Amino acid sequence: MNLWIKFTKENYLKYISHLDLMRMFQRTFRRCNVPIKYSQGFNPQPRMTIGNPLALGIESSEEFMEIELYKKMPVDEFINTVNKELPQGIKILDAKYVDSKSSISSFIDWSYYEMQFVVNNIIDLTSLKISFQKLLEKDKLTIEKEKRKGNKITIQEKDVRPFIGNLTISEEKSEKISGNKYLITINCLLKSGDKGNLKPTDLLKVIEKYADLDIDSDTVEIKRLRIYSEIENRIEPLM
Repeated sequence: MNLWIKFTKENYLKYISHLDLMRMFQRTFRRCNVPIKYSQGFNPQPRMTIGNPLALGIESSEEFMEIELYKKMPVDEFINTVNKELPQGIKILDAKYVDSKSSISSFIDWSYYEMQFVVNNIIDLTSLKISFQKLLEKDKLTIEKEKRKGNKITIQEKDVRPFIGNLTISEEKSEKISGNKYLITINCLLKSGDKGNLKPTDLLKVIEKYADLDIDSDTVEIKRLRIYSEIENRIEPLM
């Protein structure tokens, strides 16, 4: 039986690697006597996976994991017991049993992010809003991507416009610092998962290129707020 788990990854734990995060959950499940199922063979591993894991340094208020159990454990008991053992910044928000044989990753289609950064060369928020509107009206938005084959690296242009759902400025969280320097907060819906993926850092490359912005890369803060599934052209929360 498969259990889907929704959890947070916030504060300093945004710097924990995907591998270390998996190890942390493995140790926690052992301490809590969670009846997790293991693979067969000489090196048995717990049957668990994180759907669309984040890059190092990105916070999240909604991540998803799938684990396989050999016997059913009440959901409330699972959440309360495990949360007592998890470090601050990692918290299980919800969990549910699913019947699907497909992996949780196959249900993830979109991610909704909040990004904050300093821009050094804008007139005001109104002009920036117009620049974003013009950007989204374009049929094609390309970035350069490296392709490695053996020791050979080639640069290819990739059209990422189909991977951008929306892009808006959060005016209440944006402010002028001095002159043409602004602290900007944006929200964006980006394609995620097995059917296509656009990293939020790649969106920043698009913005720099097509909106002609001078973004201070050292100030960028990224947080994933929600994860969505697309069903018959409807975008819905995964859980």
